[in-house]
Amino acid sequence: MTPIYQRPAEILQKLIRFNTTNPPGNEKECIAYIAGLLSEGGIEYTIAARSPDRPNLVARIPGTGNAAPLLLQGHVDVVTAEKQDWQHPPFEGGEVDGVIWGRGALDMKGGIAMMLAAALRTKAEGVKLRGDVVLAIMSDEESFGNCGAKYLVENHANLFTGIKYAIGELGGFSLYLDTKIFYPIMVAEKQFCWIKATVRGPGGHGSLPVRGGAVEKLSQLLQTLHTSHLPVHVTPAARLMIDSIASSLGGLKGFVLNQLTNPLLTNSVLKLLGERGLTFYPLLHNTVSPTVLHGSNKINVIPGEASVEMDGRLLPGFSPDDLIRELRAVTGDGVRFEVLQYDQGPPEPDMGLFGVLSDILKELDPDGIPVPLLLSATTDARCFAKLGIQTYGFIPMKLPEGFDFTKMIHAANERIPIEAVAFGADAIFRLLQRF
Repeated sequence: MTPIYQRPAEILQKLIRFNTTNPPGNEKECIAYIAGLLSEGGIEYTIAARSPDRPNLVARIPGTGNAAPLLLQGHVDVVTAEKQDWQHPPFEGGEVDGVIWGRGALDMKGGIAMMLAAALRTKAEGVKLRGDVVLAIMSDEESFGNCGAKYLVENHANLFTGIKYAIGELGGFSLYLDTKIFYPIMVAEKQFCWIKATVRGPGGHGSLPVRGGAVEKLSQLLQTLHTSHLPVHVTPAARLMIDSIASSLGGLKGFVLNQLTNPLLTNSVLKLLGERGLTFYPLLHNTVSPTVLHGSNKINVIPGEASVEMDGRLLPGFSPDDLIRELRAVTGDGVRFEVLQYDQGPPEPDMGLFGVLSDILKELDPDGIPVPLLLSATTDARCFAKLGIQTYGFIPMKLPEGFDFTKMIHAANERIPIEAVAFGADAIFRLLQRF
């Protein structure tokens, strides 16, 4: 039978069939399956867990010691698929017309399957590694990492001694702009800063309507946030990304895109870009997305207080105080802001491995143009940054034009082409060969 490392899509299908929705996670059986693959492949590993049902696995393939170790890190927990309209069941890992469907296919069990295939192939083929390869498969990325990356960094940092570079989610995917194919490699990311905004007003009995109540004020606040823009900020990572894409596009389109880095023109250019501008908007602003509303807990009671919880995301180098100051400039003084959750992000990126990753992508797709990526989301990279480790988003996928996977992450009908899984496994194997 063909070795399992040559069947990464099959690994992915089995991973999807473990329902690791977080909360509660229940990643134990999924991690046990991965541990079994590694044991069969002769790769040693360690299990470290804050909770027995939420373990983390750290494996190591020894090298000659002539280079620093390389970390491959990723998570097996997924977000919920409930209350979503799926064409195919989200936890069956079904294959339809060469595409694997299921929750986690992209975020990020597909990436885990690529890493596992590459690691198992490296061991099976006796690749002479200059440095150790460390594989960290974690729980709980979708909810702070308290049982996952954060726990490992704070309690088992010795497992990552000497590591300078890592790969993880999310980058290396094909992006079609004009007539060119770009491969953005994540070198920096925004950080979450979850905020609660509260307003007050007269309350009372529901049979006696009030004007200027807390719910009315909350609706006005939400409308203000919807129609307002927080200030433009052009960080070094964003400038590097935009300059690289604009230079490759060239001509009038390249010139227009490059104007995004002029704060006086940024919002006008974003509007001009239309749908594509939505991709760049969060890379040039701190943002908040209202997600959870609180009012009365009884239908016949007008609340004296109403609030909204917001998913805030900070650009590199910015703090919660910066975000609150920008919000207050928009909302005025009648709103109380409270930071619910915040982790400081990594510093400005170390680009030392970018060239190697770029070369691999250009080998696999000579038409591709690798560019740096500032990610609008947040990953476990922030945790490993505390150990001085630079993570690159490098889960390579050559996708067909029109396959907008960004709209599938955390949404219904998440899926990935089998060829894209094989492409990524090959790319990561090549990285291990030459690092």
